[in-house]
Amino acid sequence: MRLGPASAVLGQRDFVRLWGAQAVSALGARITRTALPVLAVLSIDASGLKLGLLVAFALGPSVLVALAIGGVVDRSRKRPLLIASDLVRGAAVLSLPLAAWVGVLTMAQLYVVAAVVGVGTAVFQIADNAYLPSLLDKELLVAGNSTIEATEAVAEIAGPSLAGVLIQALTAPVAVILDGLGYVASALLLGSIRRREEPAAVEASPSVWRDVALGFGASWRHPLVRPILLGLGACTFVTGTFAALYMKFVLSVLGLDVGTVGIVIAMGGVGSLLGALVSPLAASRLGLGPAMVLFLFFAEAAGLLVPAASGAPWAVLALLFAHQLIGDGMHIAFFVQAVSLRQRVLPLEVLGRSNAAFQAVNGALMPLGALAAGVLADVVGVRTALWIGMGAGLGAPLLLLPLWRVADAPG
Repeated sequence: MRLGPASAVLGQRDFVRLWGAQAVSALGARITRTALPVLAVLSIDASGLKLGLLVAFALGPSVLVALAIGGVVDRSRKRPLLIASDLVRGAAVLSLPLAAWVGVLTMAQLYVVAAVVGVGTAVFQIADNAYLPSLLDKELLVAGNSTIEATEAVAEIAGPSLAGVLIQALTAPVAVILDGLGYVASALLLGSIRRREEPAAVEASPSVWRDVALGFGASWRHPLVRPILLGLGACTFVTGTFAALYMKFVLSVLGLDVGTVGIVIAMGGVGSLLGALVSPLAASRLGLGPAMVLFLFFAEAAGLLVPAASGAPWAVLALLFAHQLIGDGMHIAFFVQAVSLRQRVLPLEVLGRSNAAFQAVNGALMPLGALAAGVLADVVGVRTALWIGMGAGLGAPLLLLPLWRVADAPG
C-alpha cells in the first residue's frame, strides 16, 4: 500500500531525528523568547527604546552572519553547522542563570545573549532549510515542512504558558535553563543522523561578496521567489513593531500578569498548529498563489486586533486570543508554502545562499522596524504606535500578487 506524504516522512528515520532535534530546542526557545523581554520590563523597567534595542541586538548581528555564511553552507556539510549552532546557543542561554546566581545580571548581558542566540539561530535556519532537501524527496518537502511547523506550533502552545509558570515560580533566568538543555538535546539528536551527507557541487567563490551576489541574484531573478522575498521583507519590518512593543503593551498598558500573557501567547501555538495542518489542503484547493496571498492578508489583518484590545477584561482577552489564533495560524500556513516553493524551484547548489539572502533581509528589516516602533512609542504612546505599525502590514500581501495565477510550484 502506498503511504501518504505525512506517513511517508514519519517513516524516514533520519528525518524523524531532525524533527526531534527541532522539537526539543523549539520548546526551550519559546521559554527564552518570553523570558528576555519579561526580564527587561519587570526587572529593569525598560523603555520602549530599550525593548526595541533588545530586538535589534537579537536580529541585527544575524544580518552580517547571514551575508557571510550562505556560501559556506552551500560548500559544506550542513549537519555539523546545525550541531555547532545548537551548542553555541545553549552556552549563551545558560550564562543567564549563572549571572543571576552571582548577582551580576544586567541589561547589557541580555543584549549580548540576544545577539549570540540570534546569530546561532540565523546559521541554524540557513543550514536547516538547505539540509532538508537532502533528507527528503521533492514531493515530500511540503509534508516535511508541515510536520516541522506543526511541531513548532505545539512548542508555541506549551512553551509560553510553561514560561509564564516557571518565571513566576523560579524567576526568568532559572526558567531559561530548560532552553539551554533543549539545545544540548537537539545537538545530540542531530549527531545521531546516519545518512551521509555530500555537499552540493559548488564552485569556489573568490569572496563573500560574490556569494552574497549569487544568493540575492538567485532569489531576485526567479519569478516565483522574488515576490516572496519582497512580501516577507515587508511583513518582517512590521513584525519588528510587534516584537518590540507587545510585552510593553500587554504588561504595562493592559496590566496583564505574566502567567496570563503566557496563556495568550500559547493560543498562537494552537493557531500555528492548525495553520500547518491546513496549509497543504488549502493550497491544493485554492491554488498555490491565491492561497499564499490570502494567508498573508489575513495574518497581517489580524495584527490590528492587538491595539484594538480595550474595555472589559473578557473583551481584551478575546481580541488577544483571536490575534494569536488567526495571525499565527495564517503566518505559518503561508510560511510552509513559501519555504517549500523555494526548496522545490531553486537548485540545491544555491539554496544556502538564497536562504542567507532571505535571512539577511529579515535580519535587517525586523530590527529597523523594532527601533522605529520603539522611538515612535516613546513619542505617541504604545497603543498608537501599534495601530500605525500593524496597519502598515496590510501592504505586505500586495507584493505577492504576481503569484496569484500560479496554481502549483514546478518540479
